[in-house]
Amino acid sequence: MTGTPLRVGLVGYGLAGSVFHAPLIAATQGLTLDTVVTSNPERQAQARAEYPDVRVAASADELWARADELDLIVVASPNKTHVPLATAALEAGLPVVVDKPVAGTAAQARALAELAEKRGLLLSVFQNRRWDNDFLTLRRLIADGELGEVYRFESRFERWRPQLKGGWRESGDPAEIGGLLYDLGSHVVDQALVLFGPVTSVYAEADVRREGAQADDDTFIALTHESGVRSHLYVSATTAQLGPRFRVLGSKAGYVKHGLDPQEAALRDGSRPGASGAEWGAEPEELWGRLGAGESPVTGGGSPVPTLPGDYPAYYAAVARALHAGGPNPVTAQEAAAALDVLEAARRSAAEKVTVTL
Repeated sequence: MTGTPLRVGLVGYGLAGSVFHAPLIAATQGLTLDTVVTSNPERQAQARAEYPDVRVAASADELWARADELDLIVVASPNKTHVPLATAALEAGLPVVVDKPVAGTAAQARALAELAEKRGLLLSVFQNRRWDNDFLTLRRLIADGELGEVYRFESRFERWRPQLKGGWRESGDPAEIGGLLYDLGSHVVDQALVLFGPVTSVYAEADVRREGAQADDDTFIALTHESGVRSHLYVSATTAQLGPRFRVLGSKAGYVKHGLDPQEAALRDGSRPGASGAEWGAEPEELWGRLGAGESPVTGGGSPVPTLPGDYPAYYAAVARALHAGGPNPVTAQEAAAALDVLEAARRSAAEKVTVTL
């Protein structure tokens, strides 16, 4: 990509900012990490150590005061700040990337989308798990007709975390937009919508299992798509034995895949895209999923399917193209709003013990 790199202001340097956004921005041709916003002295020192040329600010207000020195704002701060920060950035005339969930409600997401459109600015949502290795592989299998007509999609994002970590993600305060429904649920719902389209009904069960927990930590969502596909989605921090990440059943065959995409673990460990000779996002053959019919993959049924490499860098590459050359927005706020319609329906379903029609 040619031209002067776009200067990025990153708001937030916790897990999302330091592990996902900053490394991916720094690795993207056409972008440069200009400023990191965090009021935490330890995180300020961490940002300077990891990116020696970066500027550090204690408040996002410092960005709006020099908006003419920036080309893109990335919001990776706690969920409750997403809407006010994205609004401030757009009103300052700056394109915005917002971590998921973009907002607490679909109405807020659509209002942000309208503001961005009115201002003629990009508003994109960081749904990185559209570029997970298993998801990319499944999309290809479906597109190639390997499964036939898909009947059922089972997706699990499960963890075994019996001890609470604390913090806003586990808060029971609705203003914090915590809990797994809006955290991991944002990923599995988005993936289901990308694969199988709009939803007509939602049923959910949301439980608080761990002692002292305040927000949902063990949640199930059942979706009926307009296409007729049924999606069963599980997100949990209390799963002592993890199930398959995907189990997808069709008229010709099924696909079963265990294990999580390796990119998050690599980023946490300090690996960076393009920094070594190893192929980014690749996984070993023993972790490949299996495709077949009539027998369990546990007993050798089906054939191994090479997993496509995961590609989180593709998201920011697409953002850079959109800003440099007018390419498509990789994840729109309207798409995020459709996912929030489902999450809001799931929350109501779990609370009222009803199936919600959309």
